[in-house]
Amino acid sequence: MSDAVGKQNGKIKHTGGCHCGAVRFEVFAKPDLIVYNCNCSICTMKKNSHFVVSDEDFRLLQGEDNLTLYMFNTYKAKHYFCKTCGVQSFYKPRSNQQGIGVNHHCLEPGTVRSVEERNFDGQNWELEMDTVGAPELS
Repeated sequence: MSDAVGKQNGKIKHTGGCHCGAVRFEVFAKPDLIVYNCNCSICTMKKNSHFVVSDEDFRLLQGEDNLTLYMFNTYKAKHYFCKTCGVQSFYKPRSNQQGIGVNHHCLEPGTVRSVEERNFDGQNWELEMDTVGAPELS
């Protein structure tokens, strides 16, 4: 997606990456983010707080060879971690297979205007998806 297209949709370019800098990405999203705190087993342990964008609004700039993949249970979610520092900057969520969940704490400062937090009941994933639905795209 070009910068011009992103701005027309109210989206701006955010950049970010892992702690050591081996993994870098850019993502187009609104400056006012809605982030989801999930209480499933893995998100609870890693304190996952993320927003979701469509695949076309995310671009990995560097570090693909430095990522390791972890999957469990249904093997739908794809959890990518930096092999060097262990940080998960983004992942492919089970709830939105056409999107990328981005850890908002991994964004560089200066482009996020506000953050609204919402909870997602990942412990009761099927019920949450039936009643609330997938997290909305940023």
